[in-house]
Amino acid sequence: MTSPKTSAKGSRAAGSRPPGPAKAKAAPEPFWRVKTLTEMSRSEWESLCDGCARCCLVKLEYDDTGEVDHTEIACRLLDLKTCQCSDYAHRHEKVPDCLSLTPAKVRRLKWLPSTCAYRLVAEGRDLYWWHHLVSGDRETVHQAGISVRGRVVSEDKAGPPEEHIIDWID
Repeated sequence: MTSPKTSAKGSRAAGSRPPGPAKAKAAPEPFWRVKTLTEMSRSEWESLCDGCARCCLVKLEYDDTGEVDHTEIACRLLDLKTCQCSDYAHRHEKVPDCLSLTPAKVRRLKWLPSTCAYRLVAEGRDLYWWHHLVSGDRETVHQAGISVRGRVVSEDKAGPPEEHIIDWID
């Protein structure tokens, strides 16, 4: 075993490292800050979803104006407690009008909530504190009141969508 080189007076020689732990390297920037939506891997893309389920609500689009109203009616596949799709892998077969988000659609769809992680990244903005990739906890989206948990009804139990229009999604 060797000890650090010291001069006759006991100080370390120039250029020698002091004993103890090495300096920690700075953590790399999270992928959503350094990649565009089109550069993300499939797993990065899927993990970007914050789990709010606002995009899983029935929307009414008016042909004459293009305006969109959100309703409190959730897709029949949405688990109202977890805010997750109950059959994500087969959702398009079971719900033909289920929309898959793509980078191009994220930029085009005006009805995506302002809090949507896909929209935020597309606009060059950062994720909110309650996003699971920031907080480390998938429950914070619910605790922060962003998700639809406790605020919606399944389309299997709802009446006419016009009777369920809401204004709490921007």
